[in-house]
Amino acid sequence: MKRVIRPGLVSGTIQIPASKSDSQRAILCAALADGTSVLSGVGKSDDEQAMLKAIVELGAKVTPISDSKIEITGTTHLPENLELSAGESGLGLRLLTCVASSFDREITLTGKGSLLSRPMNFFDEVLPEFGCAVSTNEGYLPIKVKGPLEGTDLEVDGSLSSQFISGLLMALPRSKRSSSLTVIDMKSGPYIQMTISTLKQFGVLIENEKTVFGIAGNQSYQATAYGIESDWSSAGYWLVAAALGHPIAVSGLNMRSLQADKALLEALMAAGCKITFGGQLIQVDGSEIRPFEFDATDCPDLFPALVVLAAKCTGVSKIHGAKRLIHKESNRGIALQSEFAKMGLRIDLEDDFMLIHGSGKLQGAEVDSHHDHRIAMCLGIAGTIATGETVLTNAESVAKSYPDFWKTFDSQN
Repeated sequence: MKRVIRPGLVSGTIQIPASKSDSQRAILCAALADGTSVLSGVGKSDDEQAMLKAIVELGAKVTPISDSKIEITGTTHLPENLELSAGESGLGLRLLTCVASSFDREITLTGKGSLLSRPMNFFDEVLPEFGCAVSTNEGYLPIKVKGPLEGTDLEVDGSLSSQFISGLLMALPRSKRSSSLTVIDMKSGPYIQMTISTLKQFGVLIENEKTVFGIAGNQSYQATAYGIESDWSSAGYWLVAAALGHPIAVSGLNMRSLQADKALLEALMAAGCKITFGGQLIQVDGSEIRPFEFDATDCPDLFPALVVLAAKCTGVSKIHGAKRLIHKESNRGIALQSEFAKMGLRIDLEDDFMLIHGSGKLQGAEVDSHHDHRIAMCLGIAGTIATGETVLTNAESVAKSYPDFWKTFDSQN
């Protein structure tokens, strides 16, 4: 799918959709719980739909109540010859694989798209330490696991993704023995805290002291009523658009959220933006915007939005954490560099840094999302401030996290 994006203002109040990260965690917790949970604020992203389909395969029952509210009755009987697909969701696959290892039956985990080329060596290396049988396709999908995993004390590498750690924190409370995880080189710590918070609401407790996690065994998930937060990652594109001069207000965000991408507010302030909070609305004034430096190591999904912000700044902006971009839906650092070069923006990748040489101007061009939802959204916003038309290929990739992005984009023009 191609979209033509013309320069012009986007305006109005934008309601931010559900956090697929929060939603996937809650959906899986509800599937493991005794009884029936009610989840409100559930979104329609591809990743959420994949997780809902997976828990039905796992034996849970999903009953729609309204457009954004569902009931989930937890699994009571595990089907035979089970194969679970995470779609294209890296988070979904990592959570599902760890949870699958808590059952005493072989389960196959699959996915599609970019997930097929993302390394899964963590499972080969770590799950056997908990007594699980694991086989992969030389470190890639599909994965076969057979548990049940047994609690133990272990040091694990957290440098590739916090999602592996979150998966273990969801699975280990189901083991008969208690466990202790010491995470070395932990990245995206806020997302691990988000997992701990969600688990607590479903009656599962994790003790945490810095990078050490104590997990009591023989815990049971309990059904509950759970509200899904709006997504700070999706909000980032609109908040940056506001900083670029679009008269936009953003609605629905939780200022107490544990989502790592709430740190966008810090990046906006570092760039000289003024942020106004009024009721449920957030507005951004970027009239005094300037080059900025920001550490996105714990929130790498902010890179695409921040590149658009930096393009508007005259001078060099520096973002830390670029190594976290390699194994995303695309090699996101290279994708940003190549596509924005077509629009006249120079981006240098130096070790763990991204340097953006902003001039305040972009030129329209033919660009490609690389089938990456976040690249598609940032190029859409970039096109509104470019000179001339921007033609975006593979624009439909936004469905992974924000299926209504273009509908919202069009309605605000």
